[in-house]
Amino acid sequence: AVVSTQSGHYGRDQGLVLFLFNNSAKLTYNSIAESTAIEEEELCRVLQSLACGKTRVLKKLPSGKEINKTDNFEFNTEFRHKLFKFKINQIQTKETAEENINTTEKVFQDRQYQIDAAVVRIMKARKTMQHSLLVSELYNQLKFPVKPVDIKKRIESLIERDYVERSKDDKNVYHYVA
Repeated sequence: AVVSTQSGHYGRDQGLVLFLFNNSAKLTYNSIAESTAIEEEELCRVLQSLACGKTRVLKKLPSGKEINKTDNFEFNTEFRHKLFKFKINQIQTKETAEENINTTEKVFQDRQYQIDAAVVRIMKARKTMQHSLLVSELYNQLKFPVKPVDIKKRIESLIERDYVERSKDDKNVYHYVA
């Protein structure tokens, strides 16, 4: 059988680990780490995909889902696959709290531009509009959940940048500035 790994360096790393088993039937975590020079976090993902995923090309001793530095691995001689070529899927890493915060901030920044664009589009078409009607129109146009506080901040930002102005007579009415 031909073992195919995903493209990119992840597939290369899987191939490197599997290649080590051509010379030895059983290897320790440390010997694999030394021979491949793959960074620790990536090596754990690679070994999980080979020993703990659906396609278990390697046996992990002791068995379990987590990879430890004390684990031993051996080639699974009983492994059979119905296809001549098959893929070994990558194990997804869990997002850390810091990465989650960064992702949320980036999404919020991207959405700010979308809110700004929607406000300008609506105001350009209507020229004058009440706050409540503008907010309800924004809810209809935007494809993501948005808080009223965020909408208010974006309108204030557009007022500061002279895209929109408040009516002198009624503070709940906005005028588009051409």
